[in-house]
Amino acid sequence: MPASLASWRRALELLPLGSRQHTLLAEKVVALSLEIEKAGGSSEPAKDASGRARWTGVLGVVAALLWKFKVVVVLVLSKAKLLLLGLTKLPTLLSALASFGVYWTVWGWRFALGLIATMYVHEMGHVFALRRYGIRATAPMFVPGLGAFVRMEQYPVSPREDARVGLAGPMWGLFAAAAAWAGAVATGWPSWAAVARTAAWLNLFNLLPLASLDGGRGFRSLSRGQRWLLAGCLALAWGLSHEAILGLLCLVAAARASFGQGAAPDRGVLAQFAFLVIALAGLCVVSGRHAMP
Repeated sequence: MPASLASWRRALELLPLGSRQHTLLAEKVVALSLEIEKAGGSSEPAKDASGRARWTGVLGVVAALLWKFKVVVVLVLSKAKLLLLGLTKLPTLLSALASFGVYWTVWGWRFALGLIATMYVHEMGHVFALRRYGIRATAPMFVPGLGAFVRMEQYPVSPREDARVGLAGPMWGLFAAAAAWAGAVATGWPSWAAVARTAAWLNLFNLLPLASLDGGRGFRSLSRGQRWLLAGCLALAWGLSHEAILGLLCLVAAARASFGQGAAPDRGVLAQFAFLVIALAGLCVVSGRHAMP
């Protein structure tokens, strides 16, 4: 299916933007994207047709979020070959080594190695999602002191696609940060706890609903009401964790909900976004208690 979708995207590039043929082909690409999402496990919660009690709906949402995290873990573990792919690209390897040298000089080799690894996994999350939708992209590139990025050679045709590609990075980044935390618990090295906290914080920062940040791409796929729900979730997480970055996310989300135009409701993206906020905030708290000063 991704190969077929990639072929349709290549055909789309040959048509004039705004033409009827371009519009029809874009609709075909969107339909194929939806089929791919359904084949990999639907991200849309089932509709309540039986009028079940509210508490049952809440439990259903929680179960859906837990299942989504389980799916992500399985995907990461099953895509070990993909994780190694970027390291076979000379530009990726050289830029990673350059960044590693910079971070090693400042914070030591353990922290530097862990930070580079978590950044790399985050970017490969984007690569995985892009490949799933048949979108061409480069391997990750590192910029010492600034992070890493993936350059798309094609672009999503709908906010729904763009949101899922955007949130795939923080979702894989969450897994990487959790792995660093598990390493800290297993070894007792506070430097790995520092990696876990830093990675969790950076992924939270990427969820800022601004411009081309991952959160901005996810936010564009939400309706106005969903944006307010997410702002409330951010406010709750901020109050419980006292993480300052969540306060900034909450304020920006409220501003976007107040003045921006909402899209059609996307419950899958709302669930992913809320789950990421809660999980990353919790990881920031627990890892921060054991990180190096």
